[in-house]
Amino acid sequence: MTMQTDVLAVHTEATATVVAYRTRVKAYHCISGGTAGDVIFRDGGSGGTILLQFNIGTGTQPISLPIPGQGILFQTDVHVTIPATSKITVFYG
Repeated sequence: MTMQTDVLAVHTEATATVVAYRTRVKAYHCISGGTAGDVIFRDGGSGGTILLQFNIGTGTQPISLPIPGQGILFQTDVHVTIPATSKITVFYG
């Protein structure tokens, strides 16, 4: 199998649009920093369609997940909402 595209990474410690164009999310690595809550990936900005959502606890153990197949396609952009004090690295391409 040949590689379809380069895999890139972006890190944020705040709710933000992390990729401002069409792409596929391949994986993520997240740590709560002590604050529990939902991590939400949206396509189309802060009010866009939720494509991935999961909960993190108050522990400081990292949560990592490779997305199966070709990843999740975000047609417009990748916006990530994270709890306060959380940090996330998103792998995309």
